[in-house]
Amino acid sequence: MALTKAKKNAKVAMLASELESSTTAIIGTFKGLTASKDFELRKVIREAGGAYHVVKNKLAAKSSEGTKVEAALQGLKGVNSVAYTSGDPVALAKALSTWVKDNAEYTFKLGIVDGKVITVAEIDSLAKLPGKEELFSKLLFLIQSPAQRLATVINATGRNLAVVVNMAAEQGKFGAPAAKAAVEAPVAEAPVAEAPAAEAAVTEVTAAHVEEASAGEQPSGAAEPENGTASQAGEAASTDPVEG
Repeated sequence: MALTKAKKNAKVAMLASELESSTTAIIGTFKGLTASKDFELRKVIREAGGAYHVVKNKLAAKSSEGTKVEAALQGLKGVNSVAYTSGDPVALAKALSTWVKDNAEYTFKLGIVDGKVITVAEIDSLAKLPGKEELFSKLLFLIQSPAQRLATVINATGRNLAVVVNMAAEQGKFGAPAAKAAVEAPVAEAPVAEAPAAEAAVTEVTAAHVEEASAGEQPSGAAEPENGTASQAGEAASTDPVEG
């Protein structure tokens, strides 16, 4: 049953509004595709963030005018379908490529990403790239990794420093034992301080003995001159009669 002009225009308007924000489209063809497999294919594409339509070539060309996927939808021939998305092109290519491997009824024709038409081989290459989520995860890991390593090093340094400080404190390398030694030093030097006092006492005793010895010798020394004088007087007495 042929579509009326009004219905055609409605389909063109609907598809045009959906393609307007799309940045990626993959065009394919199929033969002998059952309804159940068609339903399965649509589900896979929706889960990848895309949409899917079987299109009439002229309507597709008209609907895509002025959009980023226009170049891929011009001049189509045969039976065609289009899967498109405004999201991750890799996710869409991965989903379609995985499903096509198990369903030979569907084959790719061409694709377009950000206005650049790509071949079937390039669609396969696109499907092998990491998706946006995977790239974001790797990028986040690379960003966080140095910070985590730095935090680990800082924490380890702090722990090691604490261990070293504790060991040094236990071994008395922060001046506490020196103060203790300084306190103990006068006690050890006390006998040395007492030595001069002992020597002074010995000196005083010796001086006392010297003084006593000197005092004892003075009477004998004094008697000797008296005896001498007396003898001289005797000698004088004995000589005087001789002179008379």
